Amino acid sequence: MSAANYHARYELVIGLEVHCQLKTTSKAFCGCRTTFGDAPNSNTCPVCLGLPGALPVLNEKAVSLAVRAALALGCTVHPVSIFARKNYFYPDLPKGYQISQFDKPLATGGGVEIGANAKGEHVRIGITRVHMEEDAGKSVHDRFAEWSAIDLNRSGTPLVEIVSEPDLRSAVDAGTYLRRLKQVLEYTEVSDANMEEGSLRVDVNISVRLFGDHTLGTRTEIKNLNTFSGVERSIEVEFARQCALVDAGGSVQQQTMLWDGVRGQIRPARSKEGSHDYRYFPEPDLPPLVLAPAWLEAQRAALPELPDAKRKRFHRDYALAAADVEQLTASPQLADTFEQIASAAGDARRAANWVTGPLLAAVNASNRALHDHPVTPARLGALIQLEASGQLSNTAARQLFTLMETEAADPLALATREGLLKVSDDGALIGWIDEVFADFPAEAARFAAGEKKLQGVLVGHVMKKSKGAADPKKVNQLLSARAS
Repeated sequence: MSAANYHARYELVIGLEVHCQLKTTSKAFCGCRTTFGDAPNSNTCPVCLGLPGALPVLNEKAVSLAVRAALALGCTVHPVSIFARKNYFYPDLPKGYQISQFDKPLATGGGVEIGANAKGEHVRIGITRVHMEEDAGKSVHDRFAEWSAIDLNRSGTPLVEIVSEPDLRSAVDAGTYLRRLKQVLEYTEVSDANMEEGSLRVDVNISVRLFGDHTLGTRTEIKNLNTFSGVERSIEVEFARQCALVDAGGSVQQQTMLWDGVRGQIRPARSKEGSHDYRYFPEPDLPPLVLAPAWLEAQRAALPELPDAKRKRFHRDYALAAADVEQLTASPQLADTFEQIASAAGDARRAANWVTGPLLAAVNASNRALHDHPVTPARLGALIQLEASGQLSNTAARQLFTLMETEAADPLALATREGLLKVSDDGALIGWIDEVFADFPAEAARFAAGEKKLQGVLVGHVMKKSKGAADPKKVNQLLSARAS
């Protein structure tokens, strides 16, 4: 039975644990590089290999970024936090324990606003804690037929783990929460949050209960998801599995699960550990992390404009539609580019249409970064001014934009050279109309006989013949006069 058939009777309860690699050039407790894609096991040393006698030294930049993330999420950052050893054995954890934080984390509280849910209710997802820890290495299972390979380059990379309250009630809301959280991490430059490279990974905790029951059910945890769609799909599959199990009189076992995105299946990996299984105790090689109040206030003052604040400002200052605001604030780079274009053009609404339309389409088609696109904000602003002043039709403006991708000339000079400036002279327009009537005699005859719906078709032919330079309003007037 599909998940949809269970939603009327069972309530889905979701909590998310997000592991985010911090944007540092060196690891959490040693000087090894954190560069992605280097040769396997080339960025290692006695500390991140867990060799006897090697001592960790905390990365100051990692602390600053972790605090920035916590403050941006509205958390209470504690002046004293403690590092602990989380003991478990796995091949990609060379020490046999992970340096993390347990009963005295860096920060607690906070939350993420995700807007309205399907019922139209305003939803805020609480944050339980934000704590620092080190990443494990990476197991590679597809390189050899009978063996797994271990790459320890990632071992020791600094992370923050952001643990939500079990406040989420749908897969859609979980996806929205993650997208909002990713924006915060990108706006504050805490992380590049690149899910393809594994710098943002998600563990999903799921349980089910009958509506009206306030007791949490037994949860399972789906580990190491690295796409938003994977999170949403796996939640629905696991929800249906748990509901079917309870419906049949069974009970959910606390387990760690793995998601197979290709097959769309969940499979158990191992029984889920509790905190007692990890035998936490304070890390003896690291003193307590003590943060001075003045330093914390300086970190708070240095926060940039956050996504929620930017969305509200775009609504207020630019009077844009909600959908446009959502798209334009999706990343700090896109928001900054839009504002530069709007300033250069003097027309925010037209700038929004150009950014969300032709510019993003061109960037995606070229497979390059937004800041690498050859049409700079200043040049696109000048193009928009030509369109807004009536010197360019929309068709001609788009043709000019394409030319500007390969030529660095001034937009006005380029439009003049290519004959793209709008032509409103009756003589020139009548000449094009006559040519179109000669090229399409059947359509011209039907139009002359009173088939008015063909007027739009003929205008399109004129625009094409004039390479977008004809004034479409004047063309319509001339055609209407000819048909009367």
